[in-house]
Amino acid sequence: MITLISKEQFLIEHNRLSPANLQTTFALLTQFQEEKKPLLRDTNWSLKLRLPFIIWLGNTLPKQLKTLNKEPIDQIYKNYPETKW
Repeated sequence: MITLISKEQFLIEHNRLSPANLQTTFALLTQFQEEKKPLLRDTNWSLKLRLPFIIWLGNTLPKQLKTLNKEPIDQIYKNYPETKW
């Protein structure tokens, strides 16, 4: 039997069961819902969606971290003043 729960309950249960590196936010859950519409035909959620969500999260987080941590690339080689020997 599939127990249907709300999105908020899904988030609470997922974060309770997950290690720190897989815990998520409501915003990421909404993004998952938008990208995986065929899995979520209505507003009801099931804990059976945890596995697809974890897989999606594993693919999404590295991309988001890369864009968040992007700093302006400094020039590695600097032009030093010329010295005359």
